[in-house]
Amino acid sequence: MIPQPYDIRSSGGLQSSTQNRVLRNTYFLLAATMVPTVLGAWVGMSVGFSLFADSPLISMLLFLGIAFAFFWGIERTKHSVTGVYLLLGFTFFMGLMLSRLVGFALGMGNGAQLIGVAAGGTGIIFFGMASLSSVVKKDLSNMSKFLFIGVLLLIAASVANIWLQMPALMLTISLLAVVIFSVFLLVDLQRIVNGGETNYVSATLSVYLSIYNIFSNLLVILMSLFGSSKE
Repeated sequence: MIPQPYDIRSSGGLQSSTQNRVLRNTYFLLAATMVPTVLGAWVGMSVGFSLFADSPLISMLLFLGIAFAFFWGIERTKHSVTGVYLLLGFTFFMGLMLSRLVGFALGMGNGAQLIGVAAGGTGIIFFGMASLSSVVKKDLSNMSKFLFIGVLLLIAASVANIWLQMPALMLTISLLAVVIFSVFLLVDLQRIVNGGETNYVSATLSVYLSIYNIFSNLLVILMSLFGSSKE
């Protein structure tokens, strides 16, 4: 058999098709993850879910342990339907963890409006970063390690604030978290657009975590600055 000449145009078309498929499947699965997240938040508020709320440090450590167990399982099964199910299970768990914050917000006089503003702000940030990801030509992947260090510092500051109980520090942590995870979102979306991520389950997990943290921290900021008590 005579080998066919290498066709750059054909290879480029195949790569572009793969990138488009990963991006399309990522957005579809991302939309699907919102359902178990909302369901988890509703169930959590209905049953009064709390993960050792009386001991914030134990609660955080237990949360991180469960979260990283999900990460490990999702990564091991990301090429099969099991990975999708684990991802949806993880987003349900994250909804449970969000229920206390949402419930606290709903206990405010303008809580429903604040949740809506936080959701709208998250949507604006997401679409803004999605637009930038296809416009920015510079490779942003090198920023990931610095962003990860930033996340570790946020976790350390959050642990410290368990004892310090400083509202100003909490607000600063939330503001920095919105910035860091917004940039994380841009980096992850650019990686998907440029073909650096070929698995849509992994891609969805990365994007979901950024969106979740942007929303929850925006809500904290809004409650701190504009929350009003019920009369």
